Amino acid sequence: MRTEAADQHICWTYDDRRELSAYARSYLAAGIAAGERVWFAGPGDPGWLPAGAEFVSLESTYAAGAAVDPNAQVAAYAAATEAALAAGHTGLRVFADCTALVRTGAGLDAFARYEALVDRYIAVAPMRAVCALYRPEAGDRAVGELACLHPATNAGDVRFALRGDPGSPGTALLSGELDGDAERLFPAALGRLQRHAPAADVADVAPGEARRIVRAVGQGCVGPAKLDDLTLAVSEIVANAHRYGRPPVRVRVWAADGRVVVTVDDAGPGPKDPFAGLLAAPSERSAGFGLWITHQVCDHVSLQRTPDGFALRMTVGGQAGWGAGCSRAARSSAASGRA
Repeated sequence: MRTEAADQHICWTYDDRRELSAYARSYLAAGIAAGERVWFAGPGDPGWLPAGAEFVSLESTYAAGAAVDPNAQVAAYAAATEAALAAGHTGLRVFADCTALVRTGAGLDAFARYEALVDRYIAVAPMRAVCALYRPEAGDRAVGELACLHPATNAGDVRFALRGDPGSPGTALLSGELDGDAERLFPAALGRLQRHAPAADVADVAPGEARRIVRAVGQGCVGPAKLDDLTLAVSEIVANAHRYGRPPVRVRVWAADGRVVVTVDDAGPGPKDPFAGLLAAPSERSAGFGLWITHQVCDHVSLQRTPDGFALRMTVGGQAGWGAGCSRAARSSAASGRA
């Protein structure tokens, strides 16, 4: 097992349901001995819980059947931890079989963002948790994308962990080994470290609509010049995705802490030239011109091949003094297409 923080937060996979009962009983019994409130969350009461452990249904704990709301779920666990302390326990320990929550792409994405967020909470709170996944049903993709967001896992094929630093918002902690599998997992893990869901998430968007969304979401979050630069870059990249990539073309926008982040995804393979965009294009009509412009005007640009295609991530901002004026109304209307 890869482990960096004892048993605080573990992604644990199993191939035989008998393994689940043996490991869960041991884990829960250790919590009872430590004076913790102990929960087992699953699709049904397994009937083998140790005395003192409480069964809570997966539906009541995570609203199974719908994608998890990462911020709301962490808030719920924070409240449950405080309630455990108030009742005289030393903390909260949860063993959750989360397989049913990651059966769809949307469910996996939401749950992975939740795992990245709750890991920050667990690092500083008297809470411990195991996220259990039945590998034959969850699949290797879900196991990999979730395991790398935990400080400890028994998934031997995942050799690195990428986590948010609870003491320094906006900073990531990378540990372990980056191998060939990391090329597939790392981009997705990096995106999941965003503290919030995107303010806008739109598929099959045209360049003009993408510009409108970025302006609406980013207004007041960065300086006007930076927002102009990002709007230009996003327009170029969305046009490239329609011209050279494959549908669907998806645009997501985050805005907080004085910065704006945009990702543009499509189902194509991305540029064949690994240096595309790093050297000036001969003219505006040349292939690679839009990507070169993007590198010039954005503070950070990353290109990533993903399990579903290709993604380009653009960031502007980060300077102190911007961000307090971010318009929540503008971001809400941008997400719903009304700005």
